[in-house]
Amino acid sequence: MIPTLPLRARDRLARAILAAFHDADARARLDALAEGADLDAWLEPDGRDAGPLARQRAEAARSALGPLPLGRPTPSPSEALERAAVLFDAGLGFEAHEVLEPVWAAATGPEREALQGLIQVAVAFQHRANGNLAGYRSLVEEGVERLERGRLPGLDLARFLRAVRATVADPTALAPSFPRPARAVR
Repeated sequence: MIPTLPLRARDRLARAILAAFHDADARARLDALAEGADLDAWLEPDGRDAGPLARQRAEAARSALGPLPLGRPTPSPSEALERAAVLFDAGLGFEAHEVLEPVWAAATGPEREALQGLIQVAVAFQHRANGNLAGYRSLVEEGVERLERGRLPGLDLARFLRAVRATVADPTALAPSFPRPARAVR
């Protein structure tokens, strides 16, 4: 995972990254940010010290999204899960959380429980990258419990759970690969 930026810059970059899934202009802007073009002006005064980190996050997003065709502005649940996997695996846990949140809000029952677990695990690893080990442990434990109770058809949650649990024993272990839908839309 890549540490996040100060709040306003974090949210602004997350919006730009999520828009790059479906908007060619947003993808071009992400490319420019990854190259460092106008990064200081884009970050605004409160985020300028985070320029190298913003560029690293933009580069990771550009690499992850680059081979993907533009998708729909509002993804299906399966597409949102695939987008979350792409972002999480690129080290962008906060953005993975952001893409899953609307799907979670519309879900019910065991699917809602599993989605909340995935969101909590994504945010947990983001906390770990930011140096907040207490937040990591707390959220990863809650996320694991929710994933154990939840269900998402087409997702191998059991393997993901085993891998996440292994990181609790060794907080320096790499984050596991995010579970992907069986029939992911790319």
